[in-house]
Amino acid sequence: MKDITNTLVNKGLKVTPQRMSVLEAVYSLNNHPTAENIINETRKKHPRIATGTVYKVLETLVENKIIKRVKTDKDIMRYDGIYESHHHLYCSSCDQIEDYNDDELDKILRDFFKTKELTGFKIEEFVLQIKGKFDKC
Repeated sequence: MKDITNTLVNKGLKVTPQRMSVLEAVYSLNNHPTAENIINETRKKHPRIATGTVYKVLETLVENKIIKRVKTDKDIMRYDGIYESHHHLYCSSCDQIEDYNDDELDKILRDFFKTKELTGFKIEEFVLQIKGKFDKC
């Protein structure tokens, strides 16, 4: 709970029970949950929280760069509680997303784009979505 409080305070946000609860749900689910997953998880502790409130909190957390949106091929919006740069393995069969970190790949991408001129465009980060199928599917 203390980390969640610090996260909100460090971003200059007011610490509210709704924000704490929604962010806790995103972190505890830890699987790129949908808004519906987050609503269901949040309601375990706060059964009266309104759906609109959860969506509003999610938007605030995205705007303040605490969580990220991840859209799947099936147009399902998911949320990622890890804001640091990383990639995703996306299963086209079951729509599951798993985090993928690879420092060597990041270096290759940085080095590759150092040699390319992208007129009028400044790269901020590399985020790859690697599409395939998990063995379990």
